[in-house]
Amino acid sequence: MGALQYFFYLSVAVLLLGLLYKAIKIARMPIHLRWDLYPIPHEKGKGHYGGSYFEELDWWTKPLKVSLVSEVKEMSKEILLIQSLFHHNRFLWLSSFPFHFGLYLLVGFLFFLLLGAILNLSGIVIGVSSESAVGVAVHYLTLLSGLAGAALGTLGAIGLILSRVFKGELRRFSVKADFFNLALLLAVFATLLISLVTVDRDGAIHRALAGNLITLKPTGEMPSPIPLELFLAGFFFLYLPFTHMTHFIGKYFTYHKVRWEDHPNLKGSKIEKAVTEYLGYKLSWAAPHIKAGSTWAEAATDTSPVTGEEKKK
Repeated sequence: MGALQYFFYLSVAVLLLGLLYKAIKIARMPIHLRWDLYPIPHEKGKGHYGGSYFEELDWWTKPLKVSLVSEVKEMSKEILLIQSLFHHNRFLWLSSFPFHFGLYLLVGFLFFLLLGAILNLSGIVIGVSSESAVGVAVHYLTLLSGLAGAALGTLGAIGLILSRVFKGELRRFSVKADFFNLALLLAVFATLLISLVTVDRDGAIHRALAGNLITLKPTGEMPSPIPLELFLAGFFFLYLPFTHMTHFIGKYFTYHKVRWEDHPNLKGSKIEKAVTEYLGYKLSWAAPHIKAGSTWAEAATDTSPVTGEEKKK
């Protein structure tokens, strides 16, 4: 195996370990400050009109009724369609939507590549002339997801870069890393699109490459620009865990542990135990109504009046 193949294996290992580390780190963070914002979509029978189980008598004694279907439906609209950006910044959505949807399609492309490679290894031919309906379906799904994902991602990345360059309100909040991230992804998208349009129109070369990678066989000679594509993909996998682009990991926690967390703080519960621990934390900052060095519990229960001199400070 060549250096490029070893580099790709290393990048995948760093990606998986890095994402796992980020997920564990977020999961271990203190619980959020509850605001009890409604409606909560997973409230079965109540979310559609903005209600909650607080409406019920002795609500804390009754089990929560959660609708998984409503959760998935609400999250899908935000993750797949980016609906909040659509409603609040339609101009940016025009580039952000194809960019993100292109990324999702490329995840599908990788899935169908791996599936096709495994089916090939098991004796099922992947292609238009395959005797297996599964082989034909995987062939078309691979090409569709790859071409559409690369094309949409390319257009979206170009649009986002131009928006950050020419849109004043975005340019003021953009840093060099933002442009580098978009340029890197643009290179990944464009290189894949070029390779699928020019040297691998049926996806067979990419599928063979995937098969060699998962069976630890040498990839051998690959037509240009596929080696560049493999390098860029590996570099992106290696780079991703160290950037804010890992925000996608926080989607689950944002919804289920922040926006939709509505479990009651009952006596003897895990929530009570966590809150009791956090109230013992020392404050390292001060304000007219807060004394540095006191605990959160002391700050929350301090009823002493704020003097005029303290207000001036």
